[in-house]
Amino acid sequence: MKYYAELVVRSYECDSYGHVNNAVYLNYLEYGRMEYLHQIKFDYNGVVKAGYYLYVTHIDIHYKASAFLDDRLSIEIAPKELKAVSGTFRQIIRKQDGTVCAEAEVTWASVKTGGCLAKLPQQFMVSGLVPDPADFQKK
Repeated sequence: MKYYAELVVRSYECDSYGHVNNAVYLNYLEYGRMEYLHQIKFDYNGVVKAGYYLYVTHIDIHYKASAFLDDRLSIEIAPKELKAVSGTFRQIIRKQDGTVCAEAEVTWASVKTGGCLAKLPQQFMVSGLVPDPADFQKK
């Protein structure tokens, strides 16, 4: 299941060169993932109340083109891999004209209070976390 989150570049996200600072793309990716979790009805607050946390453990990001003030961006999010205690999302940030600004694979892990890796309880394993192979087939 792919999901798309939209946003508009704000002035404070731009650096002295007038384009979005590379570090800001990490915020965009986080925003997109949280919007995706809302879309698939993942109970993030319930996970935390149950004593679990989802930590980002690795981000592999490739910057492709600059975004500028007032650009409308779309963040594509899709689960790529799901393992027993971790998973990976594939994310692509595009301008309205389709230009790719950044591509990333973001790996997360489920951690129980105290810092140990732990499998999420079954009630939190919604179908939207499971990758759809069709999302990654070449067209």
